[in-house]
Amino acid sequence: MDKKKIWHISDTHSHEAMLTEPDGIDIIIHSGDFSNYYDVYKNEVEAKAFLIWYGSLKAKTKILIAGNHDAFAFKHKKELKEICAHYNILYLENEEVTIDGIKIFGSPLTPTFGNWYFNKDRSKLDRVWQGIADNTDIIVVHGPPKGILDIAFKRDGSIERCGCSALMKRVLNVKPKLVLFGHIHNNSDVINAGTRTIPGLNTIFSNGSVVTDNKFGKTTSNGQILTI
Repeated sequence: MDKKKIWHISDTHSHEAMLTEPDGIDIIIHSGDFSNYYDVYKNEVEAKAFLIWYGSLKAKTKILIAGNHDAFAFKHKKELKEICAHYNILYLENEEVTIDGIKIFGSPLTPTFGNWYFNKDRSKLDRVWQGIADNTDIIVVHGPPKGILDIAFKRDGSIERCGCSALMKRVLNVKPKLVLFGHIHNNSDVINAGTRTIPGLNTIFSNGSVVTDNKFGKTTSNGQILTI
C-alpha cells in the first residue's frame, strides 16, 4: 500500500479561511469544532460556510467529525451525512470507514463539560471506545486521551489534565498508527497543539487545534502533516 499524506486540523472555530492547504495531501481529517456559537441558528451559518470551504479543498478525501461547539452537527445523523456528502465530505459519528486500506474510526464524544454538545459522562465513555476495532489504523476523536496534549487551567489557576482515561486505555490496547484530536487549545502558558509519542508505543498523537484560547480571531497553527 502506497503511503498517504494526511493533513490534520481541528478547532478552526470559523477561522478556516486563514489556513493554507499544503500541497500533495491525500486525506484531510478535521477533528471537530468547525463552528463556535452555542446558538443553533448562528451556528448553522458558520457551519455552512465551513462546509463550502472544506469541500473546495483539493485533497481527494476529506473526513469530518463534530466537536462540542458544533450545534449544527446535532441534526439527525443521516441528514448530516447527506449534507456533507454534497460537499464531498465524509462525516463520521461513532463509526468506522476504510479508505484505501486504512481503517479509520471517528467519534465526536468528549467527557461532559458544561452544557455543550456531544458530551458524555466519563463513566459511560468506555462502552463507546470498546467499539473501536482492534485493527484500527487511525482514531479520530474530538478530545484527547488522558495525559496527551490535554493541559488546561481550572478557574482557580491550577493545572488540569482534561483527556479521557478510558480512551487512553483503549488506545494502549489497539495501538493505532495515529490518534487525531483537538478540543484542548494552546493557552497563554501551555502549547497543546502538535504531535507527541510515548515510549513503547508506535503511535503518533496529534492535537490539530489551530487557535489559542483568548486569542480567537486568528489562527496560531496550520495543523499537522502526517504520513501513514
